[in-house]
Amino acid sequence: MKVLALNCGSSSVRCHLFETSVETIETGKDRKLGGVLVDRIGAPEARVRIEAGGAVEELSHPIPDHHQAIELSVKTLLERLRLEVADKDEIAAVGHRVVHGGEEFSAPVELDDRVAAEIEGLNDLAPLHNPVNLRGYRAARMVLPHARHVAVFDTAFHQSMEPRAYVYGLPDHLWRRLKIRRYGFHGSSHRYVSFRFAQIHGASKNGYKLITCHLGNGCSITAVKDGRSVDTSMGFTPLEGLLMGTRCGDLDPGALLHIMGREGLTPVEMDQLLNRQSGLAGLSMASNDMRTLLDLRRRGHSAAALAVDVFCYRIKKYIGAYFAALNGCDALIFTGGIGENSPAVRAEVCRELDALGIHLDPARNENTLAQEASIGKTGSPVDVWVIPADEALVIARDALRCLAGVA
Repeated sequence: MKVLALNCGSSSVRCHLFETSVETIETGKDRKLGGVLVDRIGAPEARVRIEAGGAVEELSHPIPDHHQAIELSVKTLLERLRLEVADKDEIAAVGHRVVHGGEEFSAPVELDDRVAAEIEGLNDLAPLHNPVNLRGYRAARMVLPHARHVAVFDTAFHQSMEPRAYVYGLPDHLWRRLKIRRYGFHGSSHRYVSFRFAQIHGASKNGYKLITCHLGNGCSITAVKDGRSVDTSMGFTPLEGLLMGTRCGDLDPGALLHIMGREGLTPVEMDQLLNRQSGLAGLSMASNDMRTLLDLRRRGHSAAALAVDVFCYRIKKYIGAYFAALNGCDALIFTGGIGENSPAVRAEVCRELDALGIHLDPARNENTLAQEASIGKTGSPVDVWVIPADEALVIARDALRCLAGVA
């Protein structure tokens, strides 16, 4: 079956076309036929990156909205993949990334008007994400009317957490009525790398305790036992947990009240401060890009050095906490843009974790960029791996499994 994985952001659309089946998922032989990234939607010239047939092409077009972005993406894929896909009706399914599924959705679900309305009812929990995810769904239905559509939720993987991990210390009636609890995000990424680790080792996912670190502009860390999320760092929103590119991460709620009172900030202004002006960018006063910050640190930029130090220290603390939650750990896994491509960050995170049995191999670490590899010292009690996440593949597989009725 040909399945389109669709990920719509506020000003971007990512499309990847896969050939997959229940059997090829089991053997890991799904084929990625091609992909299109459209960025800066609504700007005078949107950027279009096409990966198909082994070639990469970059173009610019005026693309005013998500409908035209999806229409252009599908048309472009059909043009570049003529030998693979003769007609758009061959695309039998579309898997849609939906950020927040609340407590209602713990697994992928086929999209229709009723389900879309239920997702819309969760918009208050993810106002920056769910509305644009639904916008992409409605546009894709018009572009691919013969396809079946499936919602794949970022939060679903973490629905296996027990109440002790997801309940906050709020009055019972309040958290239940307002649904204020830990939900967790980046579920597709954490699930993929934990599954892939077991697959690499030729074993069942039920045999491992893993700590998975998704480090990018958004960051989260998850404790995984037997393929299930036990605890995760992001909470009610993606603000909680690790320091991130522009998000503050863990912060005393009393500090929020103090800042709002002293600075006279409205909730909307406070949201902007915490989501857009904090994190690495706010601490360094220079950039949210880890590559830039590491370069600035080498040149003696003290604020950049502090930002990197806080970033790595927060990750180290969560590794220790999740080691305790799991009562041990078989492997520590790095993924995401920073996790896959920054040996310096991985080295700082793992430094002085020898008491937990985590020992990095410096040469392996330095030589591993955006590829699957063990970077731990041979014979260490806890292995350390880099596994690039393929969230588009997870979305495509989940869509197919959902439609096939396979768990």
